[in-house]
Amino acid sequence: MPKVKANHITINYDQQGTGEPLILIPYLAVDYACYAFQVAEYAKHFTCISIDLRGTGESDKPEGVYSTELFADDVAAFMQAVGIPSAHISGLSLGAATGMWLAAKYPSRVKSLSLHSAWAKTDPFLKTVVEGWQVTAKALGSVQEMIILSIFPWCFTPELYAAKPEYIQSLSDFVRGRPAQPLATFLQESNAVIAHDVAAQLGKITVPTQITFGRRDVVTSTRFADRMTGAIRGSELLIFEECAHTPIYEKVEEFNQKTLAFLQRHAV
Repeated sequence: MPKVKANHITINYDQQGTGEPLILIPYLAVDYACYAFQVAEYAKHFTCISIDLRGTGESDKPEGVYSTELFADDVAAFMQAVGIPSAHISGLSLGAATGMWLAAKYPSRVKSLSLHSAWAKTDPFLKTVVEGWQVTAKALGSVQEMIILSIFPWCFTPELYAAKPEYIQSLSDFVRGRPAQPLATFLQESNAVIAHDVAAQLGKITVPTQITFGRRDVVTSTRFADRMTGAIRGSELLIFEECAHTPIYEKVEEFNQKTLAFLQRHAV
């Protein structure tokens, strides 16, 4: 995969498709391949650029404090390094948290913003959940197994586990097949989730913005919706019924159709 030096680190990325650039920012503990089910469809209309954030995949894994603002700085530096003046920005969970910082700090870099399962500021409930993941990762000594045992149940509904056990197994196999994130960088990255607070910056976001949630998401539930829609002028709210934290896997066709429609409305 191609790599580029940006913000003093090496960032790995994948590029597919043609058309206006669409940068896909991964969520916690995964690499660029997490959007595989979306890229196949999005790339018919956009040049999809999926990146590995610092501490993940094949990007550098420096020591130090990570933050969602720092991840946004990395993305902006990446765009500068590869010659992308501006792009559509999309992310789920941590990817969305990073996207908000990017749009607030570097408005000229962002054409549109897609925020899936996002939150503006970590609350005590979310902090407790993520701290539990950290404890499990340390106990297992494996970020991949922690994802499958501790993060997956927050991402998918019980009905999906019951109806499609082979699908859950395939997603587990997919996680195990990707580059393993070191425990140290998972802790750095998850601490960035715990410390996330972009609330005071939301009013600076002026680009077309789509905000989506899974109706049955508990981690980043619709409790966060009003703050974001109220502060980001003209933002559009979309709820995926019968989905938890990851509609990108739970309702792939519906998610792709509705999110692509937003992206296409705001493409030149």
